Amino acid sequence: MDNSLLKLYKSPKTILTTKDISFLWQEKNRDNLKSKISYYVKKRNLYRLRRGVFCKDQKFNPKELATSIHTPAYISFETVLREEGVIFQDHHAIFVASYLARELKCASYKFIFRKLKDEVLANNQGIISKNGYSQASKERALLDMIYLFKNYHFDNLRNIDWEKCAPLAKIYKNKQLEIRLKKYQQYAQ
Repeated sequence: MDNSLLKLYKSPKTILTTKDISFLWQEKNRDNLKSKISYYVKKRNLYRLRRGVFCKDQKFNPKELATSIHTPAYISFETVLREEGVIFQDHHAIFVASYLARELKCASYKFIFRKLKDEVLANNQGIISKNGYSQASKERALLDMIYLFKNYHFDNLRNIDWEKCAPLAKIYKNKQLEIRLKKYQQYAQ
């Protein structure tokens, strides 16, 4: 195994962007980088999932893929709320906070990107760094939902830490969100 390939496989990331590969290989020449990546894709040492996004093998983390397609991005909304038991509906998509709104399929997964304003997206309060991707805490995901949806139905608000919500709500700079948050908190108690 040559040194370039070894560097890819030593990386803990399951998804690699062209930028990641350039950094790992210390390759600044775009043409050389494209040529090398193309060679490894043809040899099946690297798999192209979409333009500029690759995996080392078919055992990759779909959440890592979701946050690599459009950056900056983090896992949020129904995905986090379902995992945390706040909603019970099973959605067969991964929901992502991003700078644009879009739905797409990639590698048999469905991703739904929802647009948040730049200052909210760039603020990392309530964002947890996981293995190769970022994900909202349940409180941040709740706020993302009530920021975009006025009357969303939540199944179980008992395990929300309301003390964490108030300071997080400030990053949205939205009085209506704060009013809705108080209504949900009163409903939960």
